Amino acid sequence: MKKIATIISVLFIGLSSYAQNAAAAKKLLDEVSAKTKTYNNMVIDFSFNNGKQESKGKATIQGEKYVVDFMGLTQIFDGAKMYIINPNDEEVTVASAKSADSQAVSIASLLSFYKKGYTYTWDKKQTINGKSIQFIKLTPTNSKDVKEVYLGIDTKTKNIYNRTDVYKGGSKSIITIKSFKTNQTLSKNLFTFTKSKYPNYYINNLD
Repeated sequence: MKKIATIISVLFIGLSSYAQNAAAAKKLLDEVSAKTKTYNNMVIDFSFNNGKQESKGKATIQGEKYVVDFMGLTQIFDGAKMYIINPNDEEVTVASAKSADSQAVSIASLLSFYKKGYTYTWDKKQTINGKSIQFIKLTPTNSKDVKEVYLGIDTKTKNIYNRTDVYKGGSKSIITIKSFKTNQTLSKNLFTFTKSKYPNYYINNLD
Protein backbone atom coordinates (compact mmCIF):
# COMPACT_ATOMS: atom_id res chain seq x y z
CA MET A 1 0.00 0.00 0.00
CA LYS A 2 2.87 2.34 0.84
CA LYS A 3 4.40 1.74 -2.61
CA ILE A 4 1.07 2.50 -4.30
CA ALA A 5 0.66 5.65 -2.21
CA THR A 6 4.20 6.73 -3.14
CA ILE A 7 3.57 6.15 -6.85
CA ILE A 8 0.30 8.10 -6.69
CA SER A 9 2.06 10.90 -4.83
CA VAL A 10 4.86 11.07 -7.42
CA LEU A 11 2.32 11.09 -10.28
CA PHE A 12 0.33 13.85 -8.59
CA ILE A 13 3.43 15.96 -8.04
CA GLY A 14 4.52 15.37 -11.64
CA LEU A 15 1.13 16.34 -13.05
CA SER A 16 0.96 19.37 -10.78
CA SER A 17 4.44 20.50 -11.87
CA TYR A 18 3.53 20.02 -15.56
CA ALA A 19 0.34 22.05 -15.12
CA GLN A 20 2.27 24.86 -13.43
CA ASN A 21 4.87 24.85 -16.22
CA ALA A 22 2.14 24.92 -18.88
CA ALA A 23 0.39 27.79 -17.08
CA ALA A 24 3.64 29.76 -16.82
CA ALA A 25 4.36 29.16 -20.51
CA LYS A 26 0.88 30.30 -21.54
CA LYS A 27 1.15 33.40 -19.35
CA LEU A 28 4.43 34.46 -20.98
CA LEU A 29 3.12 33.77 -24.50
CA ASP A 30 -0.02 35.78 -23.75
CA GLU A 31 2.14 38.67 -22.49
CA VAL A 32 4.10 38.63 -25.74
CA SER A 33 0.89 38.51 -27.77
CA ALA A 34 -0.70 41.34 -25.77
CA LYS A 35 2.36 43.54 -26.23
CA THR A 36 2.53 43.01 -30.00
CA LYS A 37 -1.12 44.06 -30.29
CA THR A 38 -0.16 47.51 -28.97
CA TYR A 39 2.09 48.12 -32.00
CA ASN A 40 0.69 49.78 -35.11
CA ASN A 41 3.16 47.76 -37.15
CA MET A 42 6.40 45.80 -36.90
CA VAL A 43 9.42 45.77 -39.20
CA ILE A 44 11.63 42.74 -38.64
CA ASP A 45 15.02 41.80 -40.07
CA PHE A 46 15.67 38.09 -39.60
CA SER A 47 17.90 35.19 -40.52
CA PHE A 48 16.81 31.67 -41.46
CA ASN A 49 19.14 28.71 -40.93
CA ASN A 50 18.22 25.17 -41.98
CA GLY A 51 21.54 23.62 -41.00
CA LYS A 52 22.87 23.83 -44.55
CA GLN A 53 22.81 27.54 -45.24
CA GLU A 54 21.74 30.82 -43.70
CA SER A 55 19.57 33.32 -45.52
CA LYS A 56 18.46 36.81 -44.52
CA GLY A 57 15.05 38.37 -44.92
CA LYS A 58 12.78 41.22 -43.94
CA ALA A 59 9.14 41.25 -42.83
CA THR A 60 6.73 44.13 -42.34
CA ILE A 61 3.61 43.19 -40.39
CA GLN A 62 0.49 45.25 -39.68
CA GLY A 63 -2.37 43.33 -38.10
CA GLU A 64 -3.05 40.36 -40.36
CA LYS A 65 -1.35 41.98 -43.33
CA TYR A 66 2.31 41.49 -44.14
CA VAL A 67 5.08 41.80 -46.71
CA VAL A 68 8.01 39.38 -46.56
CA ASP A 69 11.16 39.60 -48.69
CA PHE A 70 13.03 36.32 -48.48
CA MET A 71 15.32 34.29 -50.77
CA GLY A 72 14.58 36.43 -53.79
CA LEU A 73 10.80 36.20 -53.38
CA THR A 74 8.32 38.80 -52.13
CA GLN A 75 5.18 37.68 -50.32
CA ILE A 76 2.30 40.12 -49.90
CA PHE A 77 -0.74 39.25 -47.82
CA ASP A 78 -3.47 41.90 -47.95
CA GLY A 79 -5.76 40.18 -45.44
CA ALA A 80 -7.71 38.29 -48.08
CA LYS A 81 -5.20 36.97 -50.59
CA MET A 82 -1.50 36.25 -50.69
CA TYR A 83 0.74 37.07 -53.63
CA ILE A 84 4.15 35.41 -54.08
CA ILE A 85 6.22 37.39 -56.55
CA ASN A 86 9.06 35.51 -58.24
CA PRO A 87 11.22 37.84 -60.40
CA ASN A 88 13.43 35.02 -61.69
CA ASP A 89 10.51 33.14 -63.24
CA GLU A 90 8.44 36.29 -63.85
CA GLU A 91 5.54 34.64 -62.07
CA VAL A 92 3.04 35.70 -59.41
CA THR A 93 1.31 32.96 -57.40
CA VAL A 94 -2.02 33.99 -55.89
CA ALA A 95 -3.60 32.12 -52.98
CA SER A 96 -6.67 32.75 -50.84
CA ALA A 97 -6.41 33.35 -47.10
CA LYS A 98 -7.36 29.69 -46.58
CA SER A 99 -4.37 28.51 -48.60
CA ALA A 100 -1.95 31.20 -47.38
CA ASP A 101 -0.88 29.41 -44.19
CA SER A 102 0.65 26.54 -46.12
CA GLN A 103 2.50 28.86 -48.49
CA ALA A 104 3.82 31.63 -46.26
CA VAL A 105 7.22 31.93 -44.65
CA SER A 106 6.61 31.32 -40.96
CA ILE A 107 8.16 34.67 -39.94
CA ALA A 108 4.85 36.31 -40.85
CA SER A 109 2.95 34.26 -38.29
CA LEU A 110 5.80 34.12 -35.79
CA LEU A 111 3.90 36.16 -33.23
CA SER A 112 0.60 34.27 -33.28
CA PHE A 113 1.10 30.74 -34.67
CA TYR A 114 1.11 29.10 -31.24
CA LYS A 115 -2.53 29.94 -30.44
CA LYS A 116 -3.95 26.93 -32.26
CA GLY A 117 -2.76 23.35 -32.54
CA TYR A 118 -0.08 23.33 -29.83
CA THR A 119 0.45 22.39 -26.22
CA TYR A 120 3.26 24.19 -24.46
CA THR A 121 5.46 24.06 -21.41
CA TRP A 122 8.26 25.99 -19.70
CA ASP A 123 11.76 25.14 -20.93
CA LYS A 124 15.33 26.28 -20.27
CA LYS A 125 16.60 29.85 -19.89
CA GLN A 126 19.82 31.00 -21.58
CA THR A 127 21.87 34.18 -21.85
CA ILE A 128 22.48 34.86 -25.55
CA ASN A 129 24.40 37.94 -26.71
CA GLY A 130 23.81 39.51 -23.31
CA LYS A 131 20.06 38.87 -23.46
CA SER A 132 18.10 36.69 -21.05
CA ILE A 133 16.14 34.31 -23.28
CA GLN A 134 13.38 32.10 -21.85
CA PHE A 135 12.43 29.18 -24.07
CA ILE A 136 8.93 27.78 -24.39
CA LYS A 137 8.53 24.28 -25.82
CA LEU A 138 5.53 23.84 -28.10
CA THR A 139 4.34 20.41 -29.19
CA PRO A 140 2.01 20.19 -32.20
CA THR A 141 -1.20 18.29 -31.51
CA ASN A 142 -1.44 17.20 -35.15
CA SER A 143 1.58 17.49 -37.43
CA LYS A 144 3.09 15.07 -39.93
CA ASP A 145 6.44 16.85 -40.12
CA VAL A 146 7.15 18.98 -37.03
CA LYS A 147 8.07 17.20 -33.80
CA GLU A 148 8.39 20.27 -31.57
CA VAL A 149 8.98 24.01 -31.67
CA TYR A 150 11.09 26.08 -29.30
CA LEU A 151 10.23 29.75 -28.99
CA GLY A 152 12.89 31.97 -27.41
CA ILE A 153 11.53 35.09 -25.70
CA ASP A 154 13.55 38.07 -24.46
CA THR A 155 12.45 38.32 -20.83
CA LYS A 156 13.23 42.05 -20.67
CA THR A 157 11.44 43.29 -23.79
CA LYS A 158 8.86 40.46 -24.01
CA ASN A 159 9.68 40.19 -27.72
CA ILE A 160 10.42 36.97 -29.57
CA TYR A 161 14.14 36.35 -30.13
CA ASN A 162 14.04 33.16 -32.18
CA ARG A 163 12.05 30.12 -33.22
CA THR A 164 13.45 26.62 -33.70
CA ASP A 165 11.42 23.98 -35.54
CA VAL A 166 12.57 20.41 -34.89
CA TYR A 167 11.34 17.95 -37.52
CA LYS A 168 10.51 14.29 -37.08
CA GLY A 169 13.19 13.38 -39.60
CA GLY A 170 15.86 14.84 -37.31
CA SER A 171 16.55 18.14 -39.08
CA LYS A 172 15.71 21.59 -37.75
CA SER A 173 15.36 25.20 -38.88
CA ILE A 174 15.97 28.37 -36.90
CA ILE A 175 14.54 31.84 -37.45
CA THR A 176 16.41 34.53 -35.48
CA ILE A 177 15.22 38.11 -35.25
CA LYS A 178 18.14 40.45 -35.88
CA SER A 179 16.29 43.76 -35.50
CA PHE A 180 12.79 44.62 -34.35
CA LYS A 181 11.27 48.04 -35.06
CA THR A 182 7.75 49.15 -34.28
CA ASN A 183 5.33 51.92 -35.27
CA GLN A 184 7.17 52.82 -38.46
CA THR A 185 5.86 55.15 -41.18
CA LEU A 186 4.69 52.87 -43.99
CA SER A 187 3.49 53.44 -47.52
CA LYS A 188 -0.31 53.34 -47.83
CA ASN A 189 -0.03 50.81 -50.66
CA LEU A 190 2.61 48.59 -49.07
CA PHE A 191 0.23 45.66 -48.57
CA THR A 192 -1.49 46.05 -51.95
CA PHE A 193 -0.54 43.98 -54.98
CA THR A 194 -0.50 46.16 -58.09
CA LYS A 195 -0.77 43.98 -61.17
CA SER A 196 0.30 46.76 -63.53
CA LYS A 197 3.80 46.67 -62.01
CA TYR A 198 4.27 43.16 -63.45
CA PRO A 199 2.93 43.39 -67.01
CA ASN A 200 4.84 40.38 -68.38
CA TYR A 201 4.42 38.10 -65.38
CA TYR A 202 2.40 34.89 -65.49
CA ILE A 203 -0.39 34.96 -62.87
CA ASN A 204 -0.83 31.55 -61.26
CA ASN A 205 -4.10 31.35 -59.30
CA LEU A 206 -4.08 28.43 -56.87
CA ASP A 207 -7.76 28.74 -55.91
